[in-house]
Amino acid sequence: MKRPIVVELYTSQGCSSCPPADALLAQLAGRRDVLAMSLPVTYWDMLGWRDTLASETNTRRQKAYAGQLGRGGVYTPQMIVDGKTDVVGSREPAVAAAIAARSNDMSSVPVGVEGNPQQVHISVGAAAAPGQHEATIWLFRLTPQTTVNIAGGENGGRTVTYRNVVREIRAVGEWKGQPLSLSVPRAEAGASHQGLAVLLQQGGYGRVIGAALIDHPNFDYLR
Repeated sequence: MKRPIVVELYTSQGCSSCPPADALLAQLAGRRDVLAMSLPVTYWDMLGWRDTLASETNTRRQKAYAGQLGRGGVYTPQMIVDGKTDVVGSREPAVAAAIAARSNDMSSVPVGVEGNPQQVHISVGAAAAPGQHEATIWLFRLTPQTTVNIAGGENGGRTVTYRNVVREIRAVGEWKGQPLSLSVPRAEAGASHQGLAVLLQQGGYGRVIGAALIDHPNFDYLR
């Protein structure tokens, strides 16, 4: 089974052009072949509404991507597909094309994640292709779905539902091309009602070569 293609949406409740991208991300989150995550950022808070889901960690990750992809700055709504391509997140044909392009380049490393009441266990397989010899293992804590009534700013009066909202990002290990297993205490990984995603990413913010998701509250199945 192929791994899911990772789509990260950098969005803000204070960005008037973001709701269509949020809606598209919600559609993508329903696909079995896509791991779709919302990463609300902080830099639009100055426009009159403080994003209730945003974090500086998400903002820093987007800025790191800007450097990696050779972009002059950051913007919203930005979708980054598999760490390789960025597109305007509201442009559905461009997003579909970027996902399709990655589906044809899927020399991936097996990644597994499973949870129990004590810990989250992550497994990473051996390198599947030349050049796959070093990558960061990222653990994302997610809120699977939340709805926000935006009371001010450019989107004042709108109600927006967000899917797979990133609440915390942690680098939990380095992979060197050989099979690897590691465990993270459940208390450090997040509460039982949250989802978890694991990304294996070259250079920290480069190409994604492995991914897995637990999106069930009881952590009793793997996607």
